Amino acid sequence: MKDQLITEILQGMLPHLDNAQLMKLQHILTGCLANKEIKECAPAAVAENIIGNDKLVVMFISVKKVEGCSSRTLKYYQTTIAKMLGSFGKHLSHITTDDLRKYLSDYQDKHGCSKSNIDNIRRILSSFFAWLEEENYIIKSPVRRIHKIKTAKVVKETYTDETLEQIRDNCTTIRDLAMIDILASTGMRVGELLALNVEDFNFVTNKITINKTKIKRTNDINTPKTPTSIREIEMPNAIMQMVQAYINSLSEVKRPLFQITNSSLSRMLQVYTKLAGIKLIRIHDLRHSHASLLIYGGIPIPAISKRLGHKSPKITLEIYSHMYKESSDQIISTLEKALTKN
Repeated sequence: MKDQLITEILQGMLPHLDNAQLMKLQHILTGCLANKEIKECAPAAVAENIIGNDKLVVMFISVKKVEGCSSRTLKYYQTTIAKMLGSFGKHLSHITTDDLRKYLSDYQDKHGCSKSNIDNIRRILSSFFAWLEEENYIIKSPVRRIHKIKTAKVVKETYTDETLEQIRDNCTTIRDLAMIDILASTGMRVGELLALNVEDFNFVTNKITINKTKIKRTNDINTPKTPTSIREIEMPNAIMQMVQAYINSLSEVKRPLFQITNSSLSRMLQVYTKLAGIKLIRIHDLRHSHASLLIYGGIPIPAISKRLGHKSPKITLEIYSHMYKESSDQIISTLEKALTKN
């Protein structure tokens, strides 16, 4: 009861005090109430300046939308947060770390979820409460002490040069051959390939400009996509010549250049792998295979991260740590020292 009272007082003073002052107030309140008996009376009317759970969720989803999250991701965020809040029946400012630990444990038992799924829920709740903390709607995120859930490492599929040649030998059009070669030699994402336009190819410098985009799951090749970052990748001359030959074969150059959907591209690769009589390769495996070639070739992690378009080298390491002899902690330590020097 005392802890709840202190929390409510601190919550009300959030707009008026900084962190140091709030900590001092918390210390004073704890001392003053240490030997006092607190009796619960009839509930008072809720203060007008307390924003309800539903409104806070709507505000958070609006922030994520501005950040570029797809409608599917926004719906997943909203549903996940709403389920959590609905299970408690109280204002989110009263939700504790223990509450959330029990919620995640019970959720896993009830639904039989994998550790990866539960960690996704933890990650979403962490993002939500961290935003509430940053915006001063709560004092401290209750998810802060709930650590990342360890999951089994999934080893990414790769292919050999021989396998790639078998696929190429079965390509029936210059467009299909160009797309497969671009993916295999750049490691770009499928969505980035499908967003390429003719002006993204510089046939003088043999470079491709890649606009990293938030790709929506849609079969509409004309759906507009907003670039979130730009990077350049140098290409082998032979592949650039192939792209030029494809462009020259077109009666009309459209936007995007390759005029194919994600699902059609996946089916195309399935057909070619079947014709080649080899194990099925997914489109995204081309990206993983390119990354593995760079890693085994001794390319530094920051350079690989930049080429793949990751937000940071740590993300690259997290995905491909199984390819290194050293432990992830050792590599992260070395990486952080190198980044600090630069």
